[in-house]
Amino acid sequence: MTQTNIGGNYAVVNGLKMYYEIHGEGFPLVLIHGGGSDIGVTFGRILSAFAQNHQVIGVDLQAHGRTPDRGVPTSFEQDADDVAALLKHLDIKQADIMGFSNGGNTAMQVAIRHPQLVHKIVIASSFYKRSGFDDWFWDFMKNATLDSMPKPLQDAFLAINNDQAALEIMHKRDLHRMQGFQDWSDEAIRSITMPALVIAGDKDVIRPEHTLELYRMLPDAQLCILPAGHGDYIGEISEVREDGNYPAVTIIEEFLTKAKA
Repeated sequence: MTQTNIGGNYAVVNGLKMYYEIHGEGFPLVLIHGGGSDIGVTFGRILSAFAQNHQVIGVDLQAHGRTPDRGVPTSFEQDADDVAALLKHLDIKQADIMGFSNGGNTAMQVAIRHPQLVHKIVIASSFYKRSGFDDWFWDFMKNATLDSMPKPLQDAFLAINNDQAALEIMHKRDLHRMQGFQDWSDEAIRSITMPALVIAGDKDVIRPEHTLELYRMLPDAQLCILPAGHGDYIGEISEVREDGNYPAVTIIEEFLTKAKA
């Protein structure tokens, strides 16, 4: 399937009216945004670079961006099933998957639950155990409110969907999912056998030690820890580098296009 520069579209998957965009041509690359975000918030500054060599498929997950809420709590597993259903809807047999932050968790679940769909996986600033964060993070999560959500993320959502109630639902979905997160087993991570790139910043919200642990758990992985924070290495909207230099793009591109020796 080859499609070029398809603007926004919707597909009904698992009872969800999911928004997606397709840009460029080539082997499919699915981009999965982070929590409280959408396609543009997480990948807006680098999507066009990837679209030069890939058929980029950006998705807005349940309650995020242009995709409405389905009235039930979110989970990384359900998000993964939604992405898998979208690929089947688009008649895409296999794709590379890249997820940032919570999107990386979803990407891992796509690989765990639907391995036949995944060619390569890029896991950016993500975790699979609660120990991936320092204790302060979980203390913060206990009492987080919408006011705690970064203003750029709130503004970006309302620019797309000027509905304060929908914004509050998105925040509630993400918060409750994080509050209730339970560690994934090492066996589940080891089942991700396709080539993987684990990438994060040395000043990331994810502990570098956990990024290393995830890398070591994966059977066929590469590791990249950049001198960066949470998302500035890909131009995520609340972590923009003033110089406009997003070093991860070249690293990710080389990983995706390099043939396995």
